[in-house]
Amino acid sequence: MEKLSDYLRISEAAEHLGVSPNTLRNWVNAAKIVAIRHPVNHYRLFKREDLDSLLQQVAVATKQSGKRVRTGGNPISRGRSRQ
Repeated sequence: MEKLSDYLRISEAAEHLGVSPNTLRNWVNAAKIVAIRHPVNHYRLFKREDLDSLLQQVAVATKQSGKRVRTGGNPISRGRSRQ
C-alpha cells in the first residue's frame, strides 16, 4: 500500500522539477504528467517516482542532443558584442 509520503503537493513537485506550479498544471492538462487528487482536500498530488522518471527522461534527452540546459542569463544580450 502506498503512503501519502510517497506523493508531493504541486508546490513541492514544482520545486523538485525546477519549474513553476503553473507549468506543472499545464503539463497535467496536456497529459505530459499524471496527477491524482487527494481524496479529502482535492489537492493535486504527484508520485515522487513519476517526477524522478521525468527528470531522468529529460537528462537522457539532453545528453543525446548534446545541448546544455540554460539556467539563467539575459537572452536579449545573447550574441551581441559589447562596445
